[in-house]
Amino acid sequence: MSEPTPQNYAKHARYVPMYHLVLAAILLANLGWSIRRVIKWPTVGDGMTLLLAFGLLIVFAYGRAFPITVQDRVIRLEERLRMERLLPADLKARIGEFTLDQIVALRFAGDEELPDLARKVLTEGITKRRDIKRLVKTWRRDDLRV
Repeated sequence: MSEPTPQNYAKHARYVPMYHLVLAAILLANLGWSIRRVIKWPTVGDGMTLLLAFGLLIVFAYGRAFPITVQDRVIRLEERLRMERLLPADLKARIGEFTLDQIVALRFAGDEELPDLARKVLTEGITKRRDIKRLVKTWRRDDLRV
């Protein structure tokens, strides 16, 4: 079996074509059709269909947002345990200072790289996930993300 493709900043995002492309297109087409029907032939039934179309879009959005929130909480726990193991004593005392975004982004840093990158993130006040991820040189794969 071949080795998995290395992850990096450009290739780490999870993209599921059937969800992000096909289902999104179907739901948007349904919304457009529902809006058109309400405008051209307004009836109570078409109004309810329009409400359902909006409701399905809300389910689509939260169907992604809720699992990502849970995933971030698990990542926070895993990475705090990892930091306890890998960071020097002075940084261990500061683990509580990391924001969720910082922790989630730092998870991609390899074990050898984590202490220096964690110090840089705290010292320079780098808070955006994308900025931290761009600083990672040796990526740890994360294939179990939502």
